[in-house]
Amino acid sequence: MAAAAPPPPPTAAPEPNMVPPLTSPIGHPIFSRIRLATPSDVPFIHKLIHQMAVFERLTHLFSATESGLTSTLFTSRPFQSFTVFLLEVSRSPFPTTITSPSPDFTPFLKTHNIDLPIEDPESYNFSPDMLNDVVVAGFVLFFPNYSSFLSKPGFYIEDIFVREPYRRKGFGSMLLTAVAKQAVKMGYGRVEWVVLDWNVNAIKFYEQMGAQILQEWRVCRLTGDALEAFDQVNI
Repeated sequence: MAAAAPPPPPTAAPEPNMVPPLTSPIGHPIFSRIRLATPSDVPFIHKLIHQMAVFERLTHLFSATESGLTSTLFTSRPFQSFTVFLLEVSRSPFPTTITSPSPDFTPFLKTHNIDLPIEDPESYNFSPDMLNDVVVAGFVLFFPNYSSFLSKPGFYIEDIFVREPYRRKGFGSMLLTAVAKQAVKMGYGRVEWVVLDWNVNAIKFYEQMGAQILQEWRVCRLTGDALEAFDQVNI
């Protein structure tokens, strides 16, 4: 009897497809928006300033109150005096149509793809609306100054701060860029701020952004009792 035919050779396993389909998400997308702050944002601004004071080891100088911020921050049009940009993040896209408090500013929107989801245990303290997942992640406070050498106005950044869970992800660069772009738009000549000498990470970041660190300049400040004493000085 003829021998049985040998079984067919096994079919080679298909090569795994190492390239994800174009429709697959890359990492963990997070959406961000920079917008003008309004008086209703004062509770978040107050918390952000306090967290900044803790980070900078300057809580002994912190005496700001929500009522004080409300009565001083929003007394004039944006960019004419004190102005605050808020950085917000969300797991869902922000609407592209939003009414801005100023016709001179359009909110910035950006999508970030990060490797791991962001864990923010304090998000409930920084949510403007508990019905959605928008969270306030940082801010920048600035106001006009003037350069006699340039014969042009500029912006002075008093505070720029990103909350800890959102650092090293490009959000600080967004805030600084938003102020610089507004200065260019308005024909201003420069943007200035100060940085603590021990904050080497911030110094390196600012240098990478193109900022010049002026080593030869020192900040002079009159405040508290030293300032009040001038009320009794005859000119």
